[in-house]
Amino acid sequence: MATDMQRLVGTSEDDEEEMNVKEVDDDDYEEEENRGEHGIASGMVEMDGRNGIVSVDGDNRFQQDQHFEDQVGTPGGGTRRCRPLEEKERTKLRERRRRAITARILAGLRRHGNYNLRVRADINDVIAALAREAGWVVLPDGTTFPSSSQGQRPAVGNSTAITSSSSHVHSQQTPSTSLGGVASGYRSSTKYNTCQMKGVFIPARSLYNPSIAGDGEEQRENRPLIGCSMHNVDAKQIVNVPPRLTEHDLAGTPYIPVYTMLPLGVINLKCELVDPDGLLKQLHVLKSIDVDGIMVDCWWGIVEAHAPQEYYWNGYKRLFQIVHELKFKLQVVMSFHECGGNFGDDVCIPLPHWVAEIGRTNPDIFFTDRSGRHNPECLSWGIDKERVLRGRTALEVYFDFMRSFRVEFDEYFEEGFISMIEVGLGPCGELRYPSCPVKHGWRYPGVGEFQCYDQYLSKSLRKAAEARGHSFWARGPDNVGTYNSQPHETGFFCDGGDYDGFYGRFFLSWYSQVLVDHGNRVLSLAKLAFQGSCVTAKLSGIYWWYKTASHAAELTAGYYNPCNRDGYAAIMAMLKRNEVSLTIACTDLHTLNQHEVFPETYADPEGLVWQVLNAGWDVGLPVAGENALPCLDRVSYSKVLDNAKPMRDPDERHFSSFTYLRLSPLLMEQQNFVEFERFVKRMHGGTVHDLQL
Repeated sequence: MATDMQRLVGTSEDDEEEMNVKEVDDDDYEEEENRGEHGIASGMVEMDGRNGIVSVDGDNRFQQDQHFEDQVGTPGGGTRRCRPLEEKERTKLRERRRRAITARILAGLRRHGNYNLRVRADINDVIAALAREAGWVVLPDGTTFPSSSQGQRPAVGNSTAITSSSSHVHSQQTPSTSLGGVASGYRSSTKYNTCQMKGVFIPARSLYNPSIAGDGEEQRENRPLIGCSMHNVDAKQIVNVPPRLTEHDLAGTPYIPVYTMLPLGVINLKCELVDPDGLLKQLHVLKSIDVDGIMVDCWWGIVEAHAPQEYYWNGYKRLFQIVHELKFKLQVVMSFHECGGNFGDDVCIPLPHWVAEIGRTNPDIFFTDRSGRHNPECLSWGIDKERVLRGRTALEVYFDFMRSFRVEFDEYFEEGFISMIEVGLGPCGELRYPSCPVKHGWRYPGVGEFQCYDQYLSKSLRKAAEARGHSFWARGPDNVGTYNSQPHETGFFCDGGDYDGFYGRFFLSWYSQVLVDHGNRVLSLAKLAFQGSCVTAKLSGIYWWYKTASHAAELTAGYYNPCNRDGYAAIMAMLKRNEVSLTIACTDLHTLNQHEVFPETYADPEGLVWQVLNAGWDVGLPVAGENALPCLDRVSYSKVLDNAKPMRDPDERHFSSFTYLRLSPLLMEQQNFVEFERFVKRMHGGTVHDLQL
């Protein structure tokens, strides 16, 4: 019987004194009901499939208690067990019955009430969910009070204490609330020392109400997805939406230009403009709501596809002419990476054919992981100064391409039509290593792998180790797991792991310095090619594992940003030295509440965005923003506005521009476009009359 009951409720005897309950599928209960006397707990509960209502049969409970007493014997009988053992067994049975009932209640709440409860939830989670759904605030220590008193929180336990300052913040991380109001996965079976946020200015946070985007079940079926700037986050993850939306009146605030990025395949592989008539209609619609300009990728794999220094600009000439006639501004991305294979990529644009031919005989021109797998998404930074590309270095190839573009479209630069050039510095155009390639099996929230095993970067590491006097450090770490490992599963990234040892600090310093040096070399050439024009560099938003000590996913991407070090200061200093601006993605993401199929990832996109924003602003960089995934509702737009125009910033800093990714038929649907028009007006500092105040 004990074995059957364990299978029924999914627990072990070692858990008897715990209050946690493991979720059991309804089908398992129906199967147990057909097993006679072994289906004790399942016979007690009936679930209304429509309402999630639970009822308990008192007669069945009495009969089952009596049946149990008959089994253990009567006083004076030869089969009677000792009193302590009998009480222990009865206590176990009552506890298992309670767990079975609770499991069915939680299953009903998840399935019929849209409560995103963690797998091993307890009654405290349910009570907290009801309190949050009623509009109350529930702190981690259980302190509960109305949201209207949020500015006067009682000072108990671990309650939040924030000092509003651009240079110093004390903040205790609190669990995020889901659509159903429950903090899912806040208590994790994996033990981490969660890290406080670095010293950044925290803006006034909006409270969100999902009902503004739709009513009832329709809204529940259209929850927005999360993503990252790499466009390869699994679509099963959902955004954490707090209970209410309170919008600030932004009328009269600074004017922030809004650009819209064109589809990835607007220019085909033959360098021809695809569907110019359809594009022209869409651009007319964007012009009607005062969108300021257009952004487009200029693909290296299209323009210089067939032979070195043979450039074909025909499709871009036609596109730029259309955009110019509509009096838009234009932002252009120098895309030195391939397109295809990542989340959100709907076309395939490889690197130039002649580069691929070189790669077949010398695959070390591409980034390489510890297993020896090469990634042709972009060129390794190890060949920046190596003449392996038909007699040219990678830097010379990039410069020749940018100079050809500048000469070809000189008149547009002279009149200011081309307002900004974004220089691709790595995968997806971002300054980072390709540490999380989907083509090699990476899936969110894996920590990724270091990408420094091609012969050129290995040579650089060997020189750095010899210069340090420890030639045996000329290797990558061997205890970092695989692409899909989690920090606690590795000896390098776990709390107190090798990342903070003597060798770990040496390796990570070298690894991150290679990134900074590459950005410095390419951007200095870009400033030379586009002299007098605005140039920008894009950073990626690697926000998962941000609340752990090591920040493992950031480390493999090249951002040396553990909890005891500011990993973005050196990057900002490099950008400032080259007089270029900063572009950051993920400005639309909220603190996340991962789907139950994912473990707790200690993700914090808001914390990451504010650290990077403040790092840029502190050195005087203009900062532009992008969204990670398509924004289609007021909640996502409000988050962008909170980042673009922080309300309590004493220096009144704001974005220099914002680029919406991207133009699509979905955006042009009536309701979605109405919200987009409203967002553009608020970014421009205009007045809207339907604010949720």
